[in-house]
Amino acid sequence: MTTTGKILLADDEQTFRESTGELLRKQGYECDCVGDANTAVEKLRQHSYDLLIADIKMPGNPDLELIKKMPKLAKGIPAILVTAFPSQKSAIEAVGLSVAAYMVKPIDFEELKKNVAEAIRRKNLFQTVSETKQRLAAWQKQMQDIEKVLKDKNHGTFSASARSFLDLTLGNISAAMGNVKNLIYILTDEPPDSAVCNLLNCPRLTELTEALLETVRAIERTKSSFKSKELGQLRIRLEHLLKKVKKT
Repeated sequence: MTTTGKILLADDEQTFRESTGELLRKQGYECDCVGDANTAVEKLRQHSYDLLIADIKMPGNPDLELIKKMPKLAKGIPAILVTAFPSQKSAIEAVGLSVAAYMVKPIDFEELKKNVAEAIRRKNLFQTVSETKQRLAAWQKQMQDIEKVLKDKNHGTFSASARSFLDLTLGNISAAMGNVKNLIYILTDEPPDSAVCNLLNCPRLTELTEALLETVRAIERTKSSFKSKELGQLRIRLEHLLKKVKKT
C-alpha cells in the first residue's frame, strides 16, 4: 500500500498508542509510536514526519514543552493534541500554540481520520509554498546574474553564462510550475489541467514573465556588440518560451 503521510504518535498509554497506530497504518499512513516526549524529540531530530499526534500529559512533556519546541525541531509540521483529562487551561494553551486539532479521549476514530487528513494537507501546502518561493528566488538570482553579464559586455563570459543561465532558468521555471501545480491540487483536490499555465498571468508571477521579456529586449539591444551565435540562439529560445506563455 502506498503511504499517504508519515506520522509520529507519542502517548504513554500503551493500549491507545498501539491500537491507534495500527488503525492509522490501515488507512495508509506510516506511523511510528513512542511512549514519552523525550523519545519523540529524538525521533523528530532523526526523521522527517508529516504530523505529530501527542498526549498532553505524558512523561517529558511538562507545560506542553514538546509542542513549544516543534518550530525548532520540525518547522511546518502540525500537531494534534489528545488527552484523557481535558481542562479549560490546556484547551486555551492548545489554541495559542501551533496545533491542528485538540481531541479528548476516548477518541472518535472517524473524527481523528478527518483531522489527520486535514493536518497533513495543510503541511503539504506549507511545504509546496516554501519550495516554490525557493525556486522563484533562485530564478531571480539567475536573472540578476545575466543582467550583470549583459552590462559587462564580456563576450566570452556571456557565451558560457548564457548556456548555463538558460539551462538552469528553464529548469527552475519547470520545477516552480510543478510546485504550483501541486499547490492547486492541494487546494482543490482536483487535477489542475490547464489551470497551471493560466497562473503564469496571475499578479504574483507577472513580474517573472516581464523579467524574461526584458532579457529578450536586452539581448536584442546589445546583439551588435556581441555578434554571438549563442546569443542569437538564446534570444530565439526565450522568445519561443514567451510565446507559449502568451497563448495560455
